[in-house]
This record gives sequence, structure tokens and C-alpha cells, in this order.
Amino acid sequence: MTQSVPAVPILRWLPAYQRSDLGADTIAGLTTAVMLIPQAMGYAMLAGLPPIHGLYAALAPLLVYAALGTSRHLAVGPVAMDSILVAAGVGAIATVGTETYVVIAAALGVMVGVVQAGLGFLRAGFLVNFLSRPVVSGFTSAAALIIAGSQLGHLLGVELPRTHHVHLVVWKSLEQLATWSWPTIAVGVTSVAALLILRAKWPRFPGALFVVAVATLAVWGLGLGEAGVAIVGAVPAGLPGMQVPKIDPVLLADLLPLAATIALVSFMEAISVGRVFATVHRYDILPNRELIALGFANVAGGFTGGYPIAGGFSRTAVNVRAGARTQLAAIVTAGVVIVTLLVFTGAFYYLPNAALSAVIIAAVLGLIDIRGAMEIFRVKREDFALLVLTFVATLSLGIQYGILVGIGASVLLFLVRTTRPHFAVLGRIPESQTYLNIARHPHAKQAPGIVLVRIDAQFYFGNVSFLKETVRGVIADAESPVRYIVLEAAGVNQLDSAAAATLAELNDELASVGIKLVLTRVKGPVRDVLHRTGLLEKLAAEGRIFMSTHRAMEVLRSGAALPDLSPPADDPRAPSDRVGCGMLNQD
Repeated sequence: MTQSVPAVPILRWLPAYQRSDLGADTIAGLTTAVMLIPQAMGYAMLAGLPPIHGLYAALAPLLVYAALGTSRHLAVGPVAMDSILVAAGVGAIATVGTETYVVIAAALGVMVGVVQAGLGFLRAGFLVNFLSRPVVSGFTSAAALIIAGSQLGHLLGVELPRTHHVHLVVWKSLEQLATWSWPTIAVGVTSVAALLILRAKWPRFPGALFVVAVATLAVWGLGLGEAGVAIVGAVPAGLPGMQVPKIDPVLLADLLPLAATIALVSFMEAISVGRVFATVHRYDILPNRELIALGFANVAGGFTGGYPIAGGFSRTAVNVRAGARTQLAAIVTAGVVIVTLLVFTGAFYYLPNAALSAVIIAAVLGLIDIRGAMEIFRVKREDFALLVLTFVATLSLGIQYGILVGIGASVLLFLVRTTRPHFAVLGRIPESQTYLNIARHPHAKQAPGIVLVRIDAQFYFGNVSFLKETVRGVIADAESPVRYIVLEAAGVNQLDSAAAATLAELNDELASVGIKLVLTRVKGPVRDVLHRTGLLEKLAAEGRIFMSTHRAMEVLRSGAALPDLSPPADDPRAPSDRVGCGMLNQD
């Protein structure tokens, strides 16, 4: 049984905190901070913001989530996906680097938080189920390419257009071949190579901080800034202030679709990561509570000069590997960020932009899931087509619209599958009471004059015409004249009014050509609907409803008459093999 969680979860775990966990949480918090600081600055640059705003986005949200979140290990803060969405959306409204851009990004963070918290209070955590695995895989792989392409200019030391068209970025970079900054390329390529090698050979080593530190020292010591290597420059010291970002109400309305997209994507990312480690450590996280926690964390980030945040997989994995046991690790991480803002911002002056870009590129390369795509291709081709569609839509239309296309296509595919559900014509396996699909089991035998059909879906207004088409088709394909259509309803869980009316019409249509409709294994909720239409009593009175498919086939095959099975008023008994009205409420 899931343990109840108070409105503010920190009130549950903090009073019961074990001193024995303090050492592990402290080490984990310090280790995660070492990774978070350079990543946050790099992701802010990816979002089109000054690097310091990445640290702002990594402070208040950490503290708020530690108090409200139900995951013990999730490390929230700036992530690549949200950053590129911010860049794509805000970049279309304001000029990168301006104060207006910064304010709009902060306001977007507040809007994302309000959407997430609102969904959480409405208990809408189930919405994450609309993000199927093929959609997520196609979206993240395309987004990784777009993110990597967006950093190409920083690696080459040239100005390139901000666009989601990766091929255009590559072409424009080749056009500027003569102006490439080779010292910048050396710093960037060396940094990417070092990060990949360190991650492969020593995954627990703080590679990002090490590479950033070495690159900064190299730029300072070798005077590479004068040689054309772009640096971060002066970074303001001190903690961010609290301020409500004010923008035009019309602009707020324009930002709402983007805010909804980021809210859904960041929640999907956070809940996916949180569930992985919650399963490993055997505790539960609550989707609706997570929406509320992420929502308030985003609002706090927006009020303190940040921008939308989520839970990052790589930082969470580092947090877990470093031994985090409770949310106190996140509070320690926030403490390190505070010290950095107060004391160490001067150390970032010679930090090369190329090194921050290398941190981003190394991080997003892991989002290209080729192995997962091949697995989806092997398991189900329809899902692979959905993955490819999402991938192409994201590259061609942009990240903001690519995910919406993927979700829309996923829902459409679901609707198509339910309107054309799987059905099977069944035959009996010799010497048994088992009936299987004759298309998969050619040795299964059909009884002459009897067609046994199973449909594996609920019946609703969207697939009632399919039911008629299926029955007409199997009658036309039958090798001998059909006397009975037996519908095994074990796979039918629900029936709406349109489907019930269609069954009645089908019964009349078949009767007009001398064919009787027989139902077997009808579930309770379906019988309830049939009872309210009167069809249940009509079929039961003629003995055309059976609890057992085998018994139905035996009776029909024997040619026995189908008598009135309705029990007399003074007889409470009902047959065991056929269903009378008295068995209506049995499941």
C-alpha cells in the first residue's frame, strides 16, 4: 500500500531524517553541484541567455523541489530540451541577449509553472501517457541534432543563424570557412573529445568541471582570448533578487502554446527519470504531486531570474551513483550554487564559450537513441513509422511543433486501431475444447454452417460499422451456407448506445436471411447495456447467449433446438450453460 504523503512532503522526511544518511547526502550534493554548475551555464547559453541565468535557474527550483517533490533522487535544473524550446520560442519574439529576452524567458518559466501546478491540482498526471515511447525517441533524437547544430557556431568561432534546420546551419558554416577561428576549434574539439573519453572510462569523474577548468586556465595562460577565442567575460556576483517578470498580456497569450508544450515535455522528462530510480530503490513517486512540485519550482525560478527547468537524467544518475538517499542532497547542491554565486563568479571570466558548447554537445549525444529505434523497428513497424514521423517533423518544423505532431499522430493511430480492431475467425483444435484463430492455426477446424468470430476491442460508435462489415465479410467467405454467427465477446469490455443499437440491427439483418446471432462469454458491463436495450432478454429467451464458447458450439453443432430459456416465475433456477435473464449481473 502506498504511504500517504503530506501536502508538503519535506514535513514527512525531514523530521524522521537519519543522521547516518548525512554523509552520503552531503557527498552526493557536492558531486551533483560540480556537474550542475558548468551544465547550467552552458544550457543558459543554449537558451539564448547570459550564463549567469543558468545558475539562477539552478538555485530556487532546487530548494522548492526538495520541499515539495516526491522523488528522493531527482536533480532538477536547466536541461537541454527546455533550453532549446526556450531559444526557439522566445527567439522568435525578442532579440537574443537583450533585457527583454531575459524577462520573457523568466515569464515563460512562471507560465510553465502555473500550467504544471494547475494540471497537478486537477489530477491530470495521466497526460504523460500520451507521450508514447516512439514519439519520445523520435523527438529526443531530432532535438539532439538541433541542439548540437545550434552550438556549431560557438565551436567554430563564427556567427550562424539560429534555426532548427540543421542542414542550413551546416551549409552556412561551410560558407564561412575562411573566417573559422582555429584556436576556438582547438578548444572546442579537444573539450568534446575529453568529455567523451572521461565519460566512457571514468563515468563518476566530474568531467564537465574538469574540462571547463582546464579550458579556462588554457585561455588565461595562453592568452587565447586575444587570439579570437570568445569568453564568458564578467559575471555578476551575488544572489538573484525576487521580481515578478512583467510582459504585455497579448504576449502572454502568444506564449501560452509554448508554455504548455514545455510543461508537458519537462514533466515527461522528470517523471520518466524519477520513475527509473524510484523503481530501483523501491519507493513510489506520485505524478500529480510531481506536477505541483515542478510547477512551484518553475514559478520560483521565474521569479528569481531563471527560466523553465526539469529533471535531468544525467545529473540524477550522478546524484544516485554518488549515494544520495534523501532530498537533502539537493539542498546541499543548492548551497554550493549559493557559495559559487557569492564567491567564485570571478573565476568564470576566461571561461571559453566553446567549452560550454562542448559540455552541451557531449550531454545531448546520448539522446540519439539508435539502439532503441532499431528495437522499435524490430518489435512493431507501425510504431517505428511514428518515430520517423516525429523525427522528421521535429527537424523540419522545429522542436515546439515536432512534439505536437508526434502526439497528434500517436492519438490518431490509436483511434485508427480502435476503429479497425483485431478480429479472428476461430476454429476448434482437434481433441480439445480450445478455439483459436484459423489464420494462425490452420489445423483448427470450423464447424459447417457455423462461423465463430472474436473481436478484441470495446464496441463504440467509432467501430460499429466495422462490426457489420466483418460479419458480412465472414459470411461471404464461408465455404458452406451459414446458419449461425457466434460472436465470442470475451474481448469486449464496454459497449456504448450506438454499438448496442448496431447489435440489435445486426441481429435483425441476419434473421432476415435465416441466420441466427449467438453471443458467448459476455461480460457483466456489456450485459448491463444489452439488458437496458432489451436485446439481452430477447436473445436469452431464444437460448442464444452462452457462458461457454465450447458449449455453444456443441449445442449448435448437434442441431438441437434453441428453446426458451427464460425461467418460469416460480422457478428460481437458471441453466448453467446458457444465460437466462436471471444471470444478468454475473461477471
